[in-house]
This record gives sequence, structure tokens and C-alpha cells, in this order.
Amino acid sequence: METLNLFVQFVKVIGIIVTIHELGHFLTAKACGMRAEIFAIGMGFRLFGWNKINGFTFGNLPENWDGGANTDYRLCLLPIGGYVKISGMVDESFDNDQLVSEPKPWEFRSKNPFQKALVISAGVLFNFILSFGIYSSIAFSEGKNESATTTVSYVQSGSVCYSAGIRAGDKILSINNEPVNSWEDIASGLTLEHLGEDRIIEVQTAENIKKTIKADGKSLVDAITQKKGLGIAPDGIRIVTMAVESMMPAENVGIKAGDTLLSLNGNAFFSAEEFVTVITKNKENPLAISWKHGNIVKQDTIKPKYDGSVNRWRIGVQTGQLYAGPKKHSDYTLVQALSVGLDQTNMNIGLFFKTISSIFQGKMSFRESIGGPVQIAKIAGQQAEKGIADFLLLIASLSVSIAVINILPIPALDGGHLVFIIIEGITKKEVPIKVKMIVQQIGVALLLLLFLFITINDLIK
Repeated sequence: METLNLFVQFVKVIGIIVTIHELGHFLTAKACGMRAEIFAIGMGFRLFGWNKINGFTFGNLPENWDGGANTDYRLCLLPIGGYVKISGMVDESFDNDQLVSEPKPWEFRSKNPFQKALVISAGVLFNFILSFGIYSSIAFSEGKNESATTTVSYVQSGSVCYSAGIRAGDKILSINNEPVNSWEDIASGLTLEHLGEDRIIEVQTAENIKKTIKADGKSLVDAITQKKGLGIAPDGIRIVTMAVESMMPAENVGIKAGDTLLSLNGNAFFSAEEFVTVITKNKENPLAISWKHGNIVKQDTIKPKYDGSVNRWRIGVQTGQLYAGPKKHSDYTLVQALSVGLDQTNMNIGLFFKTISSIFQGKMSFRESIGGPVQIAKIAGQQAEKGIADFLLLIASLSVSIAVINILPIPALDGGHLVFIIIEGITKKEVPIKVKMIVQQIGVALLLLLFLFITINDLIK
């Protein structure tokens, strides 16, 4: 069941992004007077489709099928992409029968370089527009919600932030000389911004002493890619029970799902990691536990129970973090929302190239940094559970990445086709069909190998 759910989540995300991408190619091709023979979501065997000649049909069409100016809209077996088959163009179908004759007015090869470049680039452009539209729409409809604190309540021992010198009670003032005004500013400044670079952090201690510390850039990247986390929590964070297991100590003392866990042995805690650590260290020793159910604070003594499946002592709760401190909400005008959408799209483009650069520089691990279909499916499922906005934000982020990858000058991708168009525009001569076919075949083979490698890497992780 879990495998089926992962597959469905992957298809949902990729289906939306691919459909928008191929729609860009399709609409601009039609606008430039080209025939689009096939509009396919997925690759390989045709599961079913529709065209004006045959109507709705299952399976492949006859080999000699000719729709003329009509398009066959189809869904194919392999959910790893899609394509628009444009008359007179060497593409994923490797069909070159029509290319031996003189160019027809409705064929790709009969058009001028500008029209060709426009059609090839339109898929990427539509992906950027999709991301821009999602970011702008969410900014306009939801505004900006921030955790209005920069004070640290907890630092996990051995974490990257602990090693840098951040301690509980510190107030973070700036990162790389950029002032921070919310916990979101801190999270962004230590993760997405200045990726791979060391961070110079100015803090004010609980004793009102200002100090400047440095966090190692590679260690920060490792913490992100290896899912260790930054190891810090904001002032105002609370630990809540997401679920309570039956026949376990927590249920026996009356703890319910949705309760807030306050303290153990009289000591407050501010992170799920800290809570688990205290439970594990005390093993079977009874613990005085305090929690809040609704508006009622309750207390009891609880004795951890050993769980051999995970080799540690537990009380039987699934915990999550909830911020209960001061918050700040800002609304955006339409113009401001559009600006936010543009900034977010540009940030994702920059983040893509920073990631690739960091991988080549050895600051980031390729294995840990690159995710494939399994990772996408897992993240999609998690985001979908949070709500439609989080799910759409994932689509926006992936749409930017796919757009940037597609426009790179790699054979079989849009950027590879664009290189041929530029060469033909400069030389005023068409690149031989045989050369295009060979390059296309090599490109497809390399992409399939890369897809296989990334998928295996996903499964190993």
C-alpha cells in the first residue's frame, strides 16, 4: 500500500509539471503554424488517448496512422516525462521517415530560427511561469507568517550550531551581516542562502554580551543533506503528542494525542530530540512527567519501556514541534505578491546552480544532495498531508529545477535542440539528420542511465 501511495504522489507531481512543460511546446508550435502529431504524458506504450479521427481508443494506434493536422492526445505507460511530436523534428520518437523529403510548410524544419527557438524554449518558459504563478498566488492569498523571535531556547549537543558556539538563551542578531527579524530569517540564512559558504553569526548572550561566531559552511550543508537538522529550537517552541500508542506507558498515565508535553523530572524541554534523549538516558527509571491537556496541566510518574525493535527505551508517543510564541503576519498587495513570486523563482534558480557548484567543489555529496522519483514521492506525500499550499510549493520548486535542467545544452533535452538551432542559424545550413539522430540517441541513453542511477540511489538511501 505504501509503495502504491508513493507511486501516486510521484505521478501527481510529475504529471502536473510535465503537462505544463509540454503544453508550452504544443501551444507555441501551433501558433507558429506547425503540426503537433502527438501530445503525450508519459513515455513508451500508449495506454489510451483521443484524436478527432479515431475518438477515444486504448492501446497503440496503427503504425501507418496519419492524423494530418490533428493531434493524438495520449497517456503512456512510463511516468517519467512526456513529449510533443512536432512534424519535421528529430525528437524522442526517433521517427525520421518524413525528414527525407523536402520540408513542408507545417514542419518544424521549414520555420525560421526564431520560431524554432521559441518552440523549443517554450516548455522551460511555461515551467518558470508555473512556479512564478504558484509563488505569487500563495503570497497574495496567504501573506507571510513569521515566528517573531530570534532567541534560541535549545541547542542539541554535537549539532552544527552547538559546534559553532550557539547556546540556549542566545539571541541571533545577524547572519553574514544581514539582520534577522524572525526564526524563518534564521532558518533561511543558515540553509538556503549562501549555500556552501561559512556563516558569520552575531549573537547576544543571555548576559547581554555580544559575540561573533562562525558556522562551517560544509557542516551546515551536511546537516541539511543528511537530515541531521541544525540542532536549534526557537523560544516559544512546544512539544506535542501527534499519536499515542496503545498498551504503552504514555497511554497508561492518560496522555492523549494533541497534548503538550511540558517537563520531565521538573526540567522543561524545547525539542523532540531533547525529550527522546532524556527518556533514553533514564531507561526504566520512573520519571515525573508534566503535560497539558486542553487548558488543564496534569502530572504523573511514568516508567519507560524497552522496545527491542529500535533498541531503546520509550513511553509510546509520536512527538512533533509546535511554535506557540509571538507571531507576525503581513499581507501583500498584488504588486508585492508578484514581486515575491519573482524573487522566489530567482532564488530557486540560483539555489540550483549553487547546489551543482557545491557538488563539483566537494562541499556537497552528490549521493545525499540529489533526489529522484522515490524522494520526490516521499516529500510529495509529506507536503500533501500539510495542505494544498505546501504541495503546490513543492511543485513550484521542482518546476524551476526541471526548467533549468531542460535548458542546459545536453543532448535530448531542450537545450540540446537549441544548440542545433543556433548552429543552423549561424551557418545557414541544416545539421545532417544522421548527426541529429545519433546525438539524440546518445542523449536519451545517458538520461535513462542517470535516471536509473538516481532511482537506485534513492532506494539505497
